[in-house]
Amino acid sequence: MVAFLEVHRPAGVELAPLEAGRITIGRSASNDIALVSDGRVSRLHAVLERLSGGWCLRDLSSRNGTFLNGERVDRDRVVRPGDEIRVGGTRLVYRAETSSEVLVTEIPERVPSLTPRERDVLMALFQPAVEGEVFAEPASTREIATTLSVSEAAVKQHLAHLYDKFGIYEGDRRRVKLANEALRRGAVSLADVRNAQR
Repeated sequence: MVAFLEVHRPAGVELAPLEAGRITIGRSASNDIALVSDGRVSRLHAVLERLSGGWCLRDLSSRNGTFLNGERVDRDRVVRPGDEIRVGGTRLVYRAETSSEVLVTEIPERVPSLTPRERDVLMALFQPAVEGEVFAEPASTREIATTLSVSEAAVKQHLAHLYDKFGIYEGDRRRVKLANEALRRGAVSLADVRNAQR
């Protein structure tokens, strides 16, 4: 498996191959991925470690935290192709190309069929991800209603259908879970949201 990170810097995107067994990320120039110009990144911020089947991300008690697909990393997290890592104001996207000899042991979950309005609600949910530097929370019900020029009750109904379709039945932070699940399954991408806003 060939793995690399897309490092989104102010000057453009840089590809960083993941060749060693341990890749450090931080502001210090001694890191494998040095983010010297990002003042919100700790000197030694996070680490990626190779596992038998992929890579694991760990925050190293950084000052501003490490985020994986919008969720703060508070324990070791396995990264999958397409996952977005945020450290400070820097976005990194994990990419991996597998050889045809690799056996898939997990049946990928299908993207549920979505109505056009449910897709609009999902797209509006991600609006903070493309408007701000760090994606901390998806759009609120009120923000989605304002964006789509519909009532909050209509948004709540669409969100209830989306929670059912993506298997998110209870618990806190359901909008965050929905956003992560929609990204993971490929129902929507941040590129889709950016393109829709142009």
